[in-house]
Amino acid sequence: MSDCALPRTGFAGLVENWRADVLSGFLVFLIALPLCLGIAMASGFPPQAGIISAVVGGLLVSRVSGSFVTINGPAAGLIVVILESVHALGGGNAVAGYRYTLAAIVCASVIQMLLGIFKAGKLSAFFPTSAVHGMLAAIGIIIMAKQVHLMLGVKPDAESLFQTIGAIPSSILNLNPEVAIIGGLGLGILILWSIITNRYVKMIPAPLVVVIVGMALGRYFDLEHQHLYLFLPDKPFPSHHEFAVGPKFLVTLPENFFAGFAFPDFSLVSKGEFWVQVVAICLVGSLESLLSAAAVDKLDPYRRTSDLNRDLAAVGAGNAISGMIGGLPMIAEIVRSSANVTNGAKTRWANFFHGLFLLVFVALFPKLIHQIPIASLAALLVFTGYRLASPKEFNKTLEVGWDALAVFVITIIGVLATDLLIGVGIGIVAEFLFHFLRSVQWGEVVSLRHRVVETEPGVLQVRISGAAFFGNYLFLKGDLAALPPKKTVVFDLSEAASIDHTVMEYLHHFCEDYERNGGRTEFHGLEQTVPTSNHPLAPRKRPAFTQARSFAREDRSRAEPMEPSVAPLETSF
Repeated sequence: MSDCALPRTGFAGLVENWRADVLSGFLVFLIALPLCLGIAMASGFPPQAGIISAVVGGLLVSRVSGSFVTINGPAAGLIVVILESVHALGGGNAVAGYRYTLAAIVCASVIQMLLGIFKAGKLSAFFPTSAVHGMLAAIGIIIMAKQVHLMLGVKPDAESLFQTIGAIPSSILNLNPEVAIIGGLGLGILILWSIITNRYVKMIPAPLVVVIVGMALGRYFDLEHQHLYLFLPDKPFPSHHEFAVGPKFLVTLPENFFAGFAFPDFSLVSKGEFWVQVVAICLVGSLESLLSAAAVDKLDPYRRTSDLNRDLAAVGAGNAISGMIGGLPMIAEIVRSSANVTNGAKTRWANFFHGLFLLVFVALFPKLIHQIPIASLAALLVFTGYRLASPKEFNKTLEVGWDALAVFVITIIGVLATDLLIGVGIGIVAEFLFHFLRSVQWGEVVSLRHRVVETEPGVLQVRISGAAFFGNYLFLKGDLAALPPKKTVVFDLSEAASIDHTVMEYLHHFCEDYERNGGRTEFHGLEQTVPTSNHPLAPRKRPAFTQARSFAREDRSRAEPMEPSVAPLETSF
C-alpha cells in the first residue's frame, strides 16, 4: 500500500478517522472491561487496578507510543509475576504486598524507559523463541491452576503451586453448584465462540456475552445477598448438600473512582528481594510488550512498522504513572490489539478512545460492575490460560524440531518448579547446550562472522559464516536493520556451520518486511545445510563431510576480496 494511502497521525488523523477509531475503541472497551477486572483480581490487586492501567495506557501512552494500532493495558502474562511479588514482598499481608509491588512497578518502569531511550529494544533477541514460548505456556498453566478453583466457587487448602494443581480434583468434587454453573457456562460460551464461523456472531465480543450471562445468573441465584441453599441430589455431592453464596462472589469497586487510587510504599527499596521483583516485572513486561507490538505490526493492513524503542519507553512512562496511582503494569496487549485491527482501527486514537470509554463507564456505573460474578471473570482467565498452553502450542514447537520442544518443555518445568526468572534462565541454558551439540566448533558460538557488501549496483550480499544462534546474531540484526530499502538482498549461507530456530525465524520476518516495502530477498547456500525437521524454520546444520571445505573457504575469504556469487539463488522465504 502506498505511503499516500497511510492514515495521518496526530490531530489530523483524529479528524480524518474519528468514526472508525471511536467504533473500534468502543468494541475493544467491551472486551477490555472484564479482562482488566479479572487480571487485576488474579494478580492480587484490587479490581480497579486493571482499569487504571488500561485508562493510563489509552489516554496517555497512546499519545506518545511508537506503535499505531496496539492497545495498551494489563495482560494475563503478567499475572504470575505480580501475584508472586505481592506474596513475596507482603509476607502474607495482601495490602502491604500491594503497595510494595506498586513501588516495584515504578522502579521497573524507570528501567523500561531507560531501555527504550538507549534503544535496547533489540535486546529481546537474546531470548530464544522456544524459551519465550515455554515461559508463556507455563504462565498459562499457572493461570488455569489458580483460576479454576474460583470458577468452581471453592477455595483450595493449598500453599504451593503443585498443591494448587493437585487440589483441582477435590474442588471439582466439592464445587459450589450455583457458582460453578456461572463459571462453567461462561467457559462453554468462550469455547463455542472459538469454533463458530458465522461472521455476524463473531462481531459480538465473547467476553461481553460471558459477563452478561453471568450477571443474569447472578441475579437469578441472588448472589448479591449472603444466604445458604440446599442442593438436593445425592450425587456427585454425597456429603455436601448446603452451600453458601453472597456478595463475596461478585466484583467490588469503590463507588468513587478516585477512592480506588493507592500509592506505592518504597520502604523495601534497599532489600534484595525487592529488586528481584523489579527485574522480573521489567523483564517479562518488556519482553511481552516488544513481542506483541512486533506481532501486531504484521496484522496492520497498512503495513506500518512500530518504533519498538519508542514504544518501550512510552510503556515504561505509562507504567510509572499507573504504579504511582495504584494500577497494574501494562504492555502492548496482543488479543485486544488484534480485535482493534479487526474492528477497523486506523490510528492510535482507537487506543485513546478505548481508555476513555473505560474511564467514563467505571466512573459512572460502578454499581453495574459490582453485579459481575467473579466466576465469569475466572472463566475468561481459564480460557486465556488454555490458549497460552494448549496442545497446539506443543505441536507447533514439535514441528520445528525435537530440540525446540525439549527447550520448550524444560522452560515450562523450570518455571513451574522455581519461578519465572530462574525458569527462563534454565530454558536459555538448555538452548545453549543444544546449540553446542549442533555447532561444528564450540568457538563458533562466541561470535557470528558476517559481512555486507554491494556486489553490483542495487544488489547487497550478506555473507554469514560460522554458527548463527540467538546469543550472537545481535550485530547481524543491527546491520540488516540499517540496509537501504528497495534493493536486492542476497543471503550467502554457504559458509554457515549451523543456524538455530531463532535466527531462522528472524531472517524469515526480515525478508517478509523487506519485500513488503518494495525490496527483494534471495538465499544461496541454504540447501547445503540439513534441517532438524520438515518445518521451514527448523534449526539447520552443515553435514560433517562439508565442514573442512567450508572452513578452508572461510580462511581464504579473510585474505581475498569477496566475489559475487554466480550460483543460482534457489531458496526464498
